[in-house]
Amino acid sequence: MELRVLRYFLTIARVGSITAAADLLHVTQPTLSRQIKDLEKQLGKKLFIRSSHSIILTEEGILLRNRAEEIINMVDKLESEFNSMEETISGDVYIGGGETDAMRQIARAVKDLQISYPNIRYHLYSGNEDDVTDRIDKGLLDFGLLIQPADLSKYNYINIPGKDVWGVVMRKDSPLAVKAAIKVEDILHVPLICSRQAIKQTYSKNEFADWFGEDFDKLNVVTTYNLAYNAAIMVEEGIGYALTLDKIVNTSSDSNLCFRPLEPRLESGLNIVWRKHQAFSAAADVFIKTIQLKLSDG
Repeated sequence: MELRVLRYFLTIARVGSITAAADLLHVTQPTLSRQIKDLEKQLGKKLFIRSSHSIILTEEGILLRNRAEEIINMVDKLESEFNSMEETISGDVYIGGGETDAMRQIARAVKDLQISYPNIRYHLYSGNEDDVTDRIDKGLLDFGLLIQPADLSKYNYINIPGKDVWGVVMRKDSPLAVKAAIKVEDILHVPLICSRQAIKQTYSKNEFADWFGEDFDKLNVVTTYNLAYNAAIMVEEGIGYALTLDKIVNTSSDSNLCFRPLEPRLESGLNIVWRKHQAFSAAADVFIKTIQLKLSDG
């Protein structure tokens, strides 16, 4: 199975037309059709359902698209790493993480690096712990920024100073907005918009579950989310109260939203993780050494 053919297949899947894909790839339509037929023959599976105007991926085609994207991304990343092994350090650093204000510390390190290594590029991937660790394990990310508690057993990691504070985002005209902090009894019977991470943590019986105690089953969770931006829209439209981390939703004076911390206070630490025995590219090696230096200097 050739990489060139996988790229052909992905282009067809993206544009939904062999004719349009042939134009983009600068190959003839008969050549492209023959390559795909050979690929289907090699795999023993039909990849597309063809009609007069478009093509639709079969279940096998969807599986191949997902795997082919991972393979192509890995090859592109590997080529970038080898290209960066020059006297002038360049290349790409891939970083994944959830929504957290701690990303500012990553940004500050990147800003410092831009002065000495302007040819390094940074690629950010947003996702929850499962998304990020899955991509780290597959080699698609160099580093992950994980919010505790997280399973660190498979990784090398460094702690990030400071902690994220959990609380509730609500409209400023909400009844709970008059409170300085939110207790369990305040949110037992109101519609809640919860991060999937928080829900997962609660079911796994850890510090989040300890905070709610036996009251978790009484919560009225109407919506879950993995991006706080979307949760904020739901709050603005009056859907409910969002259980989230501080400083990731706009609650400035210009916003009609506000944040109230939980009481007792609930905080989560953070870690930067990477695979054990990871062979870093020159760019990734410079990045993590800069991060370690900045954190050790406080």
